[in-house]
Amino acid sequence: MFKLTPKEYDFSSVQGITLKQLQQHYKLYEGYVSKINEIWNIPNDAKEFKDSNTTYSKMRSLKLGETFALNGVKLHQLYFQNMTGGFNNPTGEIIKLIKRDFNSCENFLQYFKNVGLAVRGWAILAIDPLDNRLHVFGSDAHDVGAVWDSYPLLVMDVYEHAYFMDFGTDRSKYIDTFIKSINWRIVNGRLQKYDMIKSAVDSVRHVENPSIYPMWTIKDDED
Repeated sequence: MFKLTPKEYDFSSVQGITLKQLQQHYKLYEGYVSKINEIWNIPNDAKEFKDSNTTYSKMRSLKLGETFALNGVKLHQLYFQNMTGGFNNPTGEIIKLIKRDFNSCENFLQYFKNVGLAVRGWAILAIDPLDNRLHVFGSDAHDVGAVWDSYPLLVMDVYEHAYFMDFGTDRSKYIDTFIKSINWRIVNGRLQKYDMIKSAVDSVRHVENPSIYPMWTIKDDED
């Protein structure tokens, strides 16, 4: 039986957001963990899904719930991790890329905030292997707006449940507070992992059976 255990985070390191707010938010994350455990323990028995169709069916409900719960788990884990633990001074290789792709750190933070104010769910700084540049993606829900193969570096939850107890309707103030709590060591660590993965895959791009590697590693002119 598959069983995912919720990860733990040091909420005492977060400044400007109350422990009560963070603990209540964490309970929602635990709920997603519980649901993905439930879903992933459903047998893959085709006979149980004979009525499958795109309007309403057991399979459609299962698959919509699966992506919502799974992204709910992953996004919250990335979010809690990159806002806890300190290291709030923007430094490292990520800042060099931010300045390259957004001209300045100040412009990036304002752009990131503007995305957070424009969407209903998540603002995500990611690096995409198609151009190897930084992009800020906006998502209205866990399973809406996701970009395949992009590598998330910084995740911010802007659902009302992330801030309403402390900030009411003032999402702008919440975002300002979140930005002050970003753990830039975590963000740099994610960037380093992306670079390591990309370098490793690039080094084996010409192997005899490239299909075992992610499709984004194979250039069109090398077919």
